[in-house]
Amino acid sequence: MLRYWTAGESHGPALLALVDGFPAGLTVDAASIDAELVRRQGGYGRGGRQRIETDAVTFLSGLWRGVTLGSPLALQVINRDAKLERLEEVDRPRPGHADLPGAVKHLGGVRAVLERASARETAARVAAGALARQLLSVFGIEVAGWVTELGDVVLGGREGTLAELRQIRDSSAIYSLHPQRDAEVTELIDRVGKEGDTLGGVVEVRVDGLPIGLGTHAQWDRKLDGRLAQAVMAVQAIKGVEIGLGFAAARRRGSQVHDPIHYDETRRHQVDLGFTRPTNNAGGLEAGMTNGQPLVVRAAMKPISTLRKPLESVNLRTKHTEEAAYERSDVCAVSAASVIVEHVVAFEVAGALVDKFGGDSVEEMLARWELYHTLARSR
Repeated sequence: MLRYWTAGESHGPALLALVDGFPAGLTVDAASIDAELVRRQGGYGRGGRQRIETDAVTFLSGLWRGVTLGSPLALQVINRDAKLERLEEVDRPRPGHADLPGAVKHLGGVRAVLERASARETAARVAAGALARQLLSVFGIEVAGWVTELGDVVLGGREGTLAELRQIRDSSAIYSLHPQRDAEVTELIDRVGKEGDTLGGVVEVRVDGLPIGLGTHAQWDRKLDGRLAQAVMAVQAIKGVEIGLGFAAARRRGSQVHDPIHYDETRRHQVDLGFTRPTNNAGGLEAGMTNGQPLVVRAAMKPISTLRKPLESVNLRTKHTEEAAYERSDVCAVSAASVIVEHVVAFEVAGALVDKFGGDSVEEMLARWELYHTLARSR
């Protein structure tokens, strides 16, 4: 089983990701992981913290001469803004944040909760996901994410290969597929920021090159759609997840939802084994398993809960009504969310790949991949 844990506080010395079950024999490109960490820090609307941090990964274990050993990998991202011991307690919890429920749960203060609940922790998740996507690339599996809505501005997706869409996305200040609308969206972010408010939005991730049969129908907790939903919903500020049509499917008839199955003999050596669909309303997943079509996952991010123009709260010492505390924050982090969701999806897909084809070594996985497709084509 491929899995990972993270550790670290927002203003502590470092963030850590411990990756277990990663196969031996993969040559790791640390620079490409660093590039994804830099993307996570970008996007219009980010706050001052991103001008302080210069995120980069250091491997503390699991590599020899840049190649994975099959033992646990410890990834470290240093916090340049490490000042936890100098920070004061927070008495006025922020609505929408972990402050109040966490402080009550642990019978302690707000600082101890907000430091771990902070989205700064997602730097470790992006590092783990960027490592996992290098394993996916060995099998021709590609992952990319972008912003489809920001505030009340609907931007939508776009047709094209992932290589083409990445190039378009990377030319956009907000990581959308419609850079010609950047000025409209950045003006909205500026206006909302001046009002002391924040913005949310919707992000989309697509995975291409997936074989038929990752995941399972056999147990509820191993279904790939369920694993993806948990991983994405566990990202800070994400309040909704959908696959394919998602909620829109509930408003259509079955004949308008389900994707007809066709067969194209000329594609029998492709990952879809020749089974094609004229539509992809299922988003590449049926009954907890990949069906050979692109995987499409969307996530809704709420506006950040730290407001420069605070809402009402209660002072935990006096129990009197006061304005909520303000911790330095972003106006809009939807662009960053697209990067984070992209990488948690990548890790879950890599986990399903390891489950299907074994995880001792990349060489063995490739042999099993070839055997599986040979057998499947002969059916």
